[in-house]
Amino acid sequence: MKKLIAIILCVWSINTIAQEESNKNIAETTFEVDGVCEMCKKRIENAVMRAPGVKLAEWNVETHMLKVVYKPSKVNEDELHAAVNAVGHDTEKQKAEDEVYEQIHKCCHYRDEAVIDKHKKTGSGNSAQ
Repeated sequence: MKKLIAIILCVWSINTIAQEESNKNIAETTFEVDGVCEMCKKRIENAVMRAPGVKLAEWNVETHMLKVVYKPSKVNEDELHAAVNAVGHDTEKQKAEDEVYEQIHKCCHYRDEAVIDKHKKTGSGNSAQ
């Protein structure tokens, strides 16, 4: 019985140490991403979550800020911006290609003042820039 308890404690301590080491290799960043609604939120978060090493992606419709928790050994910040641009959303560092932007749903066209105003009136998101 003592051996079993010793083995369990040993395995538990090894797992704890490994997890602490793993957490040291985690980074967090927050940057602005243009969008106007919950559809934008889903698209932005899904795009970033597909990047290797991303643990969390959370975009706020009101503030337009995207919080990302990731492993810098697998992905860097420029690649995170590129992932967002690839689905048609501008970031504070990079603008999405116009052709990609035009492919997103018309209600998500955050560069269009009429769309921004409509979202303001319906309460489904604030304007983007």
